[in-house]
Amino acid sequence: MQVIITDAWLAKSRAIHLSGWQLMAAALTASLGLMLVAAGLYHWVFLKGAREGWPVIGSVVRLMVKDETEQRDRYLRENLNVMARKVGDMEARMMQLESLGARVSGLAGVSMDLKTPPGRGGALVSSRPLSLEELQATLDDLERLTTQRVDLMTVIESRLFDQRIRKMMVPTQAPVPGKPLGSAFGWRIDPITGTSALHTGQDYQADVGTVILAAAGGVVVTQSMHPEYGQMIEVDHGNELITRYAHASRVFVRKGDLVKRGQRIAEVGTSGRSTGPHLHFEVLVQGIPQDPKKFLNLTQTQASAGTPRVATFTAP
Repeated sequence: MQVIITDAWLAKSRAIHLSGWQLMAAALTASLGLMLVAAGLYHWVFLKGAREGWPVIGSVVRLMVKDETEQRDRYLRENLNVMARKVGDMEARMMQLESLGARVSGLAGVSMDLKTPPGRGGALVSSRPLSLEELQATLDDLERLTTQRVDLMTVIESRLFDQRIRKMMVPTQAPVPGKPLGSAFGWRIDPITGTSALHTGQDYQADVGTVILAAAGGVVVTQSMHPEYGQMIEVDHGNELITRYAHASRVFVRKGDLVKRGQRIAEVGTSGRSTGPHLHFEVLVQGIPQDPKKFLNLTQTQASAGTPRVATFTAP
């Protein structure tokens, strides 16, 4: 493209040659300049009119502000309604949790003394939008109720754990499963002297080498050779409760070892004062021999009688 500039006074002319790219760059530069000028002018006029309250500009500003406020309010209401529905779902789930907690607390032996919510009802009237303050109050109530339930579940967990530990520490595991009982606890004719004598435990008939299991978890307090009991093991289960395993041919634990219910601790033998291979099993409470049958049948007795309530939890 060629542009010719003519000077009328000096009768001169000047030619300017522009390529396509140069012409496009000049057009873009001119357009950008005009846009900046227009934007600056609009901004100046709009701000000045808004500050000084010009009728037309003031009306435009008010319409813009009103529209923005309505959009914000509508968005807030929609979100509040969604949150209100979620809060309703949370309240329903909380009621289910209360029912579950009541059942579990019964199994744990914890008595729940929770405040019963007041009765509610009446005709259904069209609802109104839930306010932010009402929603916040409902959330605060749910948070307080959740804290109470967490405390309750912590107590129940502790109680169940304590019950499990206590159960594992009571000798209810048969020391030689599946083997016949040769001699029960009580008075009998002594097999060696032939006179009446108190048998302080139970005898299980088994072959030499038959595995002997710990009747409950505890600590080995004795592992020695006794003149009458032969190879003997005593396990302390706490609360002055001890189990004794006598006439073993081989032992697998030592004094001070921790054992768990059902753990292999020895093998049946005929060591000590014995007429043949068998396990002599005793249960002692405060050093006094007890009938082992009462403990071995304890699990079935508790299952049929139910778990007693031993603790009470009152929610604030």
